[in-house]
Amino acid sequence: MIRDVSETQTETQIGTGSQTVLDERTEYRYDEGDHERFSHYVPKEKLTEAMVMGTPVVALCGKIWVPSRNPDRFPVCPQCKEIWESMRSGDGDGGDAE
Repeated sequence: MIRDVSETQTETQIGTGSQTVLDERTEYRYDEGDHERFSHYVPKEKLTEAMVMGTPVVALCGKIWVPSRNPDRFPVCPQCKEIWESMRSGDGDGGDAE
């Protein structure tokens, strides 16, 4: 038998138990200082998500921030560049990261 939804009645039961609402928030401590003067290396998919959603990213050097500026206007962070080059050359792990 098929019924029209408008014909059905729904019942709402309220239990006698308690309900706990958990409000989870993540607080980030944003870095300050010389990091603001550089462009940093982050995974491309994380950067895109951060630009759209306004979520923070973590650079190779450890800087945490919400990207909002054009990175082409700044020089590359020396720490990020050094880490990136060591990853690409395979230093320390004997493999090639490309």
